[in-house]
This record gives sequence, C-alpha cells and structure tokens, in this order.
Amino acid sequence: MTQRAKIDTGDDTTAAPEPPVVHRVDGLTSAEVAERVARGEVNDVPLRSSRSTTDIVRGNVFTRFNAIIGVLWVVMLCVAPIQDSLFGFVIIANTGIGIIQELRAKKTLDGLAVIGEARPTVRRDGAAVEVSTSAIVHGDLIELGPGDKVVVDGEVAEADSLEIDESLLTGEADPVVKKPGDRMMSGSFVVAGGGAFTATKVGREAYAAQLAEEASRFTLVHSELRSGISTILKYVTWMMIPTALGLVVSQLVVKDDNFKDAVARTVGGIVPMIPEGLVLLTSVAFAIGVVRLGRKQCLVQELPAIEGLARVDVVCLDKTGTLTEGGMDVTELRPLGGADEAYVRKVLGSLGESDPRPNASLQAVIDAYPDNEDWRCTQALPFSSARKYSGAAFSEGNGESSSWLLGAPDVLLPAGDPALAEIDRLNEQGLRVLLLARTTRELDSADVARDVRATALVVLEQRLRPDAADTLTYFADQNVAAKVISGDNAVSVGAVAGKLGLPGAENTIDARRLPTEREEMATALDAHTVFGRVTPQQKRDMVGALQSRGHTVAMTGDGVNDVLALKDADIGVSMGSGSEATRAVAQIVLLNNSFATLPSVVAEGRRVIGNITRVATLFLTKTVYSVLLAVLVVCSQVEYPFLPRHLTLLSTLTIGVPAFFLALAPNKERAKPHFVKRVMRYAIPAGIVAGAATFATYLLARHHYSGAGALDAETSAATLTLFLVSMWVLAIIARPYTWWRIVLVASMGGAFLLVLVVPWLQDFFALKLVGTTMPWTAVAIAAAGGVVLEFAWRWVDRRFPA
Repeated sequence: MTQRAKIDTGDDTTAAPEPPVVHRVDGLTSAEVAERVARGEVNDVPLRSSRSTTDIVRGNVFTRFNAIIGVLWVVMLCVAPIQDSLFGFVIIANTGIGIIQELRAKKTLDGLAVIGEARPTVRRDGAAVEVSTSAIVHGDLIELGPGDKVVVDGEVAEADSLEIDESLLTGEADPVVKKPGDRMMSGSFVVAGGGAFTATKVGREAYAAQLAEEASRFTLVHSELRSGISTILKYVTWMMIPTALGLVVSQLVVKDDNFKDAVARTVGGIVPMIPEGLVLLTSVAFAIGVVRLGRKQCLVQELPAIEGLARVDVVCLDKTGTLTEGGMDVTELRPLGGADEAYVRKVLGSLGESDPRPNASLQAVIDAYPDNEDWRCTQALPFSSARKYSGAAFSEGNGESSSWLLGAPDVLLPAGDPALAEIDRLNEQGLRVLLLARTTRELDSADVARDVRATALVVLEQRLRPDAADTLTYFADQNVAAKVISGDNAVSVGAVAGKLGLPGAENTIDARRLPTEREEMATALDAHTVFGRVTPQQKRDMVGALQSRGHTVAMTGDGVNDVLALKDADIGVSMGSGSEATRAVAQIVLLNNSFATLPSVVAEGRRVIGNITRVATLFLTKTVYSVLLAVLVVCSQVEYPFLPRHLTLLSTLTIGVPAFFLALAPNKERAKPHFVKRVMRYAIPAGIVAGAATFATYLLARHHYSGAGALDAETSAATLTLFLVSMWVLAIIARPYTWWRIVLVASMGGAFLLVLVVPWLQDFFALKLVGTTMPWTAVAIAAAGGVVLEFAWRWVDRRFPA
C-alpha cells in the first residue's frame, strides 16, 4: 500500500485521534444538512468531465509560440505596412476558433456528465433520497448495493454481507468483507451485499479526491499524438533559435541602408518556422470529435480516449448488457428429482425478495414468481461474480427452516452430474440456466456449495441486441478482433456469439481451464474468440495477456465484475446503465446503452488521428523549408527573399485552409504508432525539395533582374516556385482524390492566380511577375521539384515503412 494509503487509513501513530463517528439510522435532518453546507462541509470535488473556461482560454492564448509571434507582430506593426502584419490577425483568429471549439466541447461534456453522473442514495429525514455526488455533506448516511461506488470516505454503519473491492486503491485483488465500524475509502466499490456508511471525509479530504487532484483528466490516458507534437515543437524551438539569430544578424548586415526592410524580411523568415496551426488544429479536431460523439449520447471522459480507440486492434466484449440487452425472461422451470413445482415457486419467490438489489437474472425470477409472504429470510448470501451464486436461509412459517443457493449449475454441481448434460443442451440454444439447490451448510461457510441437492432448473432467455450483429461485422471489416469474455456458461456464451455470426463461436473456451501463465494465456487468447466462466480477476489477466502481445485493447462492460478489466484496458467503455463503478473507471460511457455507438466512436478516433497525421506533414514541411531557406540565406549573405505578407498568403492557401478541411474529413484507416516518425519521414524530404527549388529560383532571378524593382521581381519569381511546390505537396497529401478534394486543391490554385492577375491584389501582396523568361523558369524548377517529390515519396515508403 502507498504511503498516502497508510496515512489515510490511520497507520500514522503521530496523528491526532479522530472523534468517534456517530451513526444516525434515519440520517441527517434537512436543517443539519443546511448547516453543514453553510460551514463548507460539502463534497465539493474537482469536476472530471472537462477543463474550466479559464483553463481553456489560458491554454489557447498563453502559449510559447503565441508569445513569439505576438512580439514579432508588435515589431511589424511599428516598422512595416499592415499587410506584413497579417500573420498576427491570423493567429488571433486561430486562437479564437480554438477557444470557441473547446468551449463547445466543454458544454457538450458537462451536459452529458450530468446525465451520466452517479447519484448516491442517502438517508435524510428518515427517507432514502438520491442526490448528486457534490450534494453529499459530512455526516450523511449513504446506502450501498452491488455495483455502487464509494464516493466519499466514511465508516460502516450497517452491513449485510457487504463485500468491498479496494483493488483500484490498494492493488489487493480479493474483496474485503466489511463490518460496522470498519473504514470505507472513496474509490472502492461494492461487489456483493449491501449496507450503509456515514461520511467522515468529503470533498478534497476524501482519498479518491486527493488522487484526482494529482491526476489531471487530460493526462489520464497516454496520447501519442499530443506527446509527439510536443516532441516536434521542442526540436523546432531548438532549431529555430540559432537560425533566427543568424538571420537577424545577416539581414542587418546586408540591408545596412534600410533598417525597416531588414527587420521586415527577418520577421518574414522567422514566422513561417513556427507550426502555430498544428496545435490549434489538433485541439479543434479533438473538440469537434467530442461534440460529434456527444450528439450520439457518447460521453468522452478523457479526450485522448478518442485517439486510443483509433489504435485499438482488439475489443473485449462482455456478453450481458453488451451483446444482449440487460433484461431477461424466465421461459421454463424444470423441477429435478421429483421436487414439487409449487414448493419450488415459493422458494424462488422468497429468494427474489431476499435481495434488495437484484441483478438481471434474479430480477427475471422476481418478475416470474411473486413473493411468498409466509416465509421469512433469516440470512442472505448476496450474488458475487467470483462465486457465481447467491443464497438465502428461510423460516418457512410452519416451523421448518431451509437454506438455498441459486446460481451457475456447473459451479454448484460436481463434474459428471447427470443434470449437466441436460443443462448443456439448453445452453447450446443460447439460453441461460440457473440451478436452484438446497444446502445443509451455513451460508457463511466456505464450503456452502459442497454436496448440495439439485432441486430445479430456471431457464432464462436472453434478448440479443438488434444492432449487435452489425457492430461485430463492422469490427471484422475494420480488422479489429472481437473477443467475447463472459462470466456465463461457456456453451451458452458460444451459442449467443454464434447467433450473432461471430467467427470462432463454435470453439468456446471455459476459462476455468485457461493457463494462468501470461504467455500461455496470450497464446490461447490469440487462438480463440469466445470465453465463458471468466472471473473478474481473469478478465483483468486476459487484458494484460493481450497487451503483452502488443495489442491495443478496448474493454466494454456494464457490471461490477468488469471494473478491474476496464481499468487496465487501454480504453474502457461502459454502458450508461452500468454500475456506478464501471462508469467511474471507463474513459468512454455510452449513455444510450447502444453497442451500435461503438463504430461511431472508433470512426471518430480514426478520423482525428489519421487526418492530424496527414495535415501535420503540411505544417512541418513549411517549418523545414523555412529553416533551410534561412540557413541558405545566412550562408550566402543575400537578402531574405520574402516579406511576411508573402508567406502569410502561401501558408493560408497551401496549409491553413486545406488543412482545416482535410482534418475534418472521414478517415477509416486504423491509426498506426510512431506519429513523429510517420510525419517527419515525409516532411523532411518535402521541405528540403521546396526550400532548395525556391532558393535556386531566387539565385537565378538575382542574376536575371537588375535595377530598380529587381528585389520585388526576384521575390515574385521565388514565391511562384514555392507556391507550386507547396501545392504539389498538398496534392500528394490530399490523395486518394474525391471530388471535394480536387475542388479544394483547384480552389487554392485559383485563389493564387487571382492574386497574380488582379492589380490591387498585386500591389497589396507585392507580387508581380516581370517578363516571361524568369516566371517560366520558376515554373520549370517547380515542376522538376514536383517530380523529385514523387520519387522521394515513393522511396520513403519503401525505405522507412510505417
């Protein structure tokens, strides 16, 4: 256990003793709640769903590159015409767009978070009421049932076979049986039984809240995209500093008679080195992804989870609540060994009444068999996913007493029991079968299930989700392996998977026979698709085994038995109707409980990642050719060929506008790793070709033109070459072509042509082609550069495969 855990659980002997906890059976009164709220003793915890408005504005405005560009913009406003300061207005517009899109995403996230928020049940004024987590106050009596999350620290007041899983906090896999007076830590959850506890620490004093303070929601899931962009920007910064200093010195020396023009051309060389739009576009793409998914009732609790799903190549599915709907129906009751059916119905009705928080199977029994009012429950054993059965002891009203178990037949009966053959036939039809068995042992005995007497079979029909088959087909088409991992009978699970057309369903594996060694388990998981009788710990181990083989694993689930696996998976997906615990640990919550939403989530992730990888090449090509041009200018001791207005125009037409459209286009390709390598392997050769071709045209133009206006003519020729080569890069990035991509590229070319032919635009951007020899030479050099680009692109694909 961590040092924090030791301190929080009272192991620090130097701490002052805490006053005894007073448990109020009826809970607090409304007046007492109001007093505590006034004193600030309320569960004011950090909101997980999104950043604050202040953080969003700060994150978009106060960036390293905005600071650099802001200083350069102020300089340009002082020494040059307004058209050389256009880049500053572009940055303001970009920042505004980024803030607006993130605020839209925040509004969507916060709205969905309210819908999906856990609402604990507390006792106030003697009545049980549901309140929001943030409305809990110190001293509240909070009721618990299976799947409930412990939302604040406290002390147990009531316990009815209460079993708590603290593995998310302590790493201890086995559930802890809690008794009155025991400590409860927020962040744990109920796996079986029920009870109530009194809140002793709320808000930021609570254990889980302290952990939340240390782990920002934006860093909970590893984002290769964000870390890759950060790496690129770090290297760009280090590369930019010496290059920019060299450019400043060289331009002041070369243009010693015109200080303002020297400053303008220096700034014109520094600004394009900064890939300022890359970070913005990444944020906007994520934010728009959140809004799009929000419209489908999909709550993204951690933004990088969108990226993670795009990289998923294995999705592990829990059967109940994922492939099948949550509810079930009793279709048949089969008494065994001559048992009286009327008596069996009484037992089942009483068993249903004994559990205040029934699971889906027991709820079906309750719906089918009414409570027997003559019987009184004297002891209850709540259902546990690890045990696979529940139980109760009754006083039958006639002086007789009996103890019963209801659960998995293959767990309660010994191997080879005659009843198992009949059960297998039912399971093969996709039916779920429960065994009602009588036991002579105490329910709290470790071997309560030994030597039980089989009394009846309860046959349940599971309703398949109508969209499950199409969703599984989608994953198969996208080369995402689907693994069904269920705690139910293996034969029944296989039959359900078979009905949905899942390949490999006929070779279902009983997880009790799976090897425990990770490598052997991974081999079995790679070879098979459907697994039954999986314990919660095995689900966790199976996720780890798949990850050990290099797989990116998504886990879906809705029950408390899925929590550990959801926590360890690369991406956890919970149903909105799932337990509080599963929704708390999942990165994505499907609030509409529709498994069919998953393809939309995967597609959105692939769109974001695939397109950002695509357009990042455009931004970094500009950085590479800007640095190369600056280095060549410094070494050659010539004037820098461009003013800021020229590169603002080129950046807008060949990068800014096209990148925005390309970043939001559909993209179904599965995201691949090594983001930095995949981007730089194209950006470096493309930037070198663009920079070399542009500088070659510039040098030729310097020899061709002379006299007044020569520098403007040289700049125009170099701009034409750089634009054409950049357009070629854009044309390559835009492949494969669709009608709108062709229109996009053609529109950018048309806009540049408009600047060249409209007189006032020529004057505004200081672009005017002089003569015919040099402009055609510029076109020829650009065409040669385009041919080199095509060969370089193909060579890179062969030499450095992604």
